[in-house]
This record gives sequence, structure tokens and C-alpha cells, in this order.
Amino acid sequence: MAVSANRLELLQIADAVAREKSIDKGIVIAAMADAIQKAAKSRYGQETNIRADINPQTGEMKLQRLMEVVETVEDFDKQIAVEDARRRNPDAEPGDFIAEQLPPMDFGRIAAQSAKQVIVQKVREAERDRQYEEYKDRIGEIVNGTVKRVEYGNVIVDLGRGEAIIRRDELIPRENYKYGDRVRAYVYDVRREQRGPQIFLSRTHPQFMAKLFTMEVPEIYDGIIEIKSVARDPGSRAKIAVISRDSSIDPVGACVGMRGSRVQAVVGELQGEKIDIIPWSPNAASFIVNALQPAEVAKVVLDEDAERIEVVVPDDQLSLAIGRRGQNVRLASQLTGWDIDILTEEEESQRRQKEFVERSNLFMEALDVDEMVGQVLASEGFTSVEEVAYVEESEISSIDGFDEDTASEIQARARGYLEKVEAEHDAERKKLGVKDELREIPGITTAMMVKLGEDGVKTVEDFAGYAADDLVGWRERKDGETKVYAGVLTDFGLSKADAEQMVLAARLKAGWITEDDLAADEAEEEESVGA
Repeated sequence: MAVSANRLELLQIADAVAREKSIDKGIVIAAMADAIQKAAKSRYGQETNIRADINPQTGEMKLQRLMEVVETVEDFDKQIAVEDARRRNPDAEPGDFIAEQLPPMDFGRIAAQSAKQVIVQKVREAERDRQYEEYKDRIGEIVNGTVKRVEYGNVIVDLGRGEAIIRRDELIPRENYKYGDRVRAYVYDVRREQRGPQIFLSRTHPQFMAKLFTMEVPEIYDGIIEIKSVARDPGSRAKIAVISRDSSIDPVGACVGMRGSRVQAVVGELQGEKIDIIPWSPNAASFIVNALQPAEVAKVVLDEDAERIEVVVPDDQLSLAIGRRGQNVRLASQLTGWDIDILTEEEESQRRQKEFVERSNLFMEALDVDEMVGQVLASEGFTSVEEVAYVEESEISSIDGFDEDTASEIQARARGYLEKVEAEHDAERKKLGVKDELREIPGITTAMMVKLGEDGVKTVEDFAGYAADDLVGWRERKDGETKVYAGVLTDFGLSKADAEQMVLAARLKAGWITEDDLAADEAEEEESVGA
């Protein structure tokens, strides 16, 4: 009866541990069998091959010693000769295992302690696996928990079936939590680490606010209204861009709710963070104008290649557009993904005047004309000597006060100036040792060759080593701020696509790649797009 009671007790313990840790009962029983096996090895010898089995229905435990059947015995602890094995089992063949039943054993204090450690370790590993599997698919969700403890400003949260952490920099400023407080946060990362799965929560993540709106606004949950982008200055101010798929539903009004009830629920959760709800527009200029609310915008100028926009505001709206410590323009930039330069109407006027004077002086010097002619050309929209030299002659002769002879003379002077500059660049290029072969790359000019020579590039092989970003420059965006890095040919107004084509042509010419390689890449790209 004592044995039966022990068996029953074993199963009850396994059942209780499985329920408490939310893991499979079979894992606990397997951990117990491993522990018994380890304890038996410490008694019978580590070199002995021992297997322990526990019946999950009855709790009956079997302890067996396994011996491998071999032709010639080399290890008497683990192997048995074929002749001896066939006395026990006539069908035994080399490679089989003979199981020898071992008597039940009493655990000593050390063996019992060792078995306990094995069980605890196995159960803990199973619990970690269960926790990781459960939460790895919940990234992007909001979870509720209770504050378990606060360590150096980091909040440890009990989620019921797991433990998570909100790091100090993921808490809204001026938030203080103490033991037992309820907390709601966004799961932004789940990682396997040496000490177990780590669940990272955030209350400052932009998507935390988006998920809160999804919970408060049924139209967002149902997909009628879509949140296109979110920008936050946690605890202070935020902007959220929304669009409605149903023209009869106002996306901003739906998010605000009756008497502001919906937005106030989100504001309350975010410790009073002010939220600007902005209608999203596919037109970049309209969207940016909306994003800069409450400031009024007089004019916008887009540079789509550089994803940069100039916004002109009335003088009295400048401080409102920029916001306190640049907050409004910074959030608008994060929301739209564009770099925004804000100018007053007076600043824009001064800059345009300065550019006009610079262009006028350029034409006066290059074309050897008086101030009036230089100003006329600048006011007609000509921006470079190349433009003057190679436009249709009729475009110049049609200017008031100019005739065909004047236009012809101006163009002749412009071409003469460009030839002189070209000769100077060519001399400089040769002095730098830049080879003629670089001219064969489509798009390369002599002025570019001078710049390349100054950067140490002299041959097609050298040029082939460039990446497109090395030529046109690149931008890095961090914390809402964009840092611009200049490339070797930034001053020449090349687009990234042009730069990529030039580098590709150089690599073809240098023999680094072939036309077949390009065709294969294009076919692969078409397949992926089709998929």
C-alpha cells in the first residue's frame, strides 16, 4: 500500500506543478524521470547506461540498465556479447539493446537534492518556453498587469502568466509606479535570453497610442478609419494622422467622439498628453500643411527627390509653426516623413532676392553683359549658363527688348564661356591623373571627373567601387532629427537612380558583372513583384 500511495503522490505532485506553472503534465513527469535517472547513475556509476520510466496513468516507476549487443565487448559497463545476450533474448542481434531490470532504490539526501535541482531546472525551462511561445506572437498588442517591483526606475510587471519589464526610458515622464499598481502597456519586443524570455513593454511607443485609439474608436477597430502615422513627444504632445474609407464618416470627428469622450479617454491614459488629430492626405503638400496645425501656411515648395519641403508662413505664425523648443515642426516631420524647413514670408523674400542677385552676377560675369541684361535673364527664370547656351534661340529672342541677333550673340558667349570652363576642368582632371576612360560612363562630365580625382578615383575600376550613396549622399533619421551626409557628386544634382545607373555601367565596363547577371536579377525581381 505504501508503494501505491507513493505512486499516487507522485502523480498528484506532477499535476499540481503542471497547473501552477501552466505547462504540460508530461513535461513534469519526464523531468522527474530524468532526475531519478541521474540519481540512479550516481549510485550505479556514471558510466552505466540507465533509463528511468514513469507511467503517467499509474505512477509506476521502472529502472532499467541498458546493454548494447556487440560482437566484441570493449566496455563491460555498457556492452554485452551476442552469445550472452541470446541467453536472455534468442532474437538479439548486434546493435540491439538488452534491458536489465534494476531494484527500486532509496534516495539518499544528496541524491534527493540533486534530483530536486534537475526537476526544478527542467520545469523552469519548460515554463520559459511556454512563456516565450505565448508572448512572441503578441508583439504589437496592449497588455494589462500589476506592478511587482521597481528596480532603478525600471518597472517589473506581473502579467499573470509571465513577467515583463518597462524600462525607465519607456515610461512617460513624471510617471511613478509602486507595488500593486495596475499598468497598461504595449508589447514591443520579446526575446530569448540566457535568463529566460524577456518581455519588453513600452508606454512611450507611438503604436501604444494607436492601439489605444483602436480600443476607443469602433470605426478604427472595424477598419473603416485607418491610422496612417503617429508621432509622439511622450507626456507632452502627439500628432496622429487618420483617413476614412467611408466618405460619409469624418475620421477626425470619429476619433474625437461626442464632446471629446474618445480622445479624452486616450489622453487620460497618457497622463494628459495633448493630441492633434490630423486628416491624412495622399498629397504631400496638403498633408504637411495639415500636420503643422494650428499654424497657418502661406506657401509650400517641395523637393521630392530629397523628401524635403520648404514651408512659408506669415511672420506672426512662425513661433506657432515651430512650437515650443521646435516641438510642432519636429512632430510634423516625424508624422509625414519629410524634412521641413520653415521660413517667414520676409525671410523667403530676402532669400529669393539674394538668389536673383547671384544669378544676375553670374550672367554678367560669364556672358560679359551689363547689369540690366543679367537681371532680365535672371527674372525670366534662367538659372544657369548651360540653360542659356542650349535653349531654343526663340526663347531668348522672345524676351522684350531682345531680338534674334542679341539672342544669337548671348548664346555664342554662353557657349564660349562653357568651352573655356570645360578646358580648365580638363586640364585639372589631367593634373589629378583621372583617366579618359571615365568619360565612357554615361552621365559623367569633366567637372565630375575633377571631383572624383580629388576623392582619389582615377579609373573605371576605382569608380566601380562606389555605392550610389557615396556619390549623392545619404540621410540618417534618428529621434525625429535628420542628419545629411554629402556625397562626392552632391553638388551636381544627381538623383539616386542616376547614380545607381552610373555605378552599374562602371561595373559592367570593369567586368565585375555581366549582362547575363543583370538579366537574371531583373527576372528575379519581376518574379518577386509578381508573387
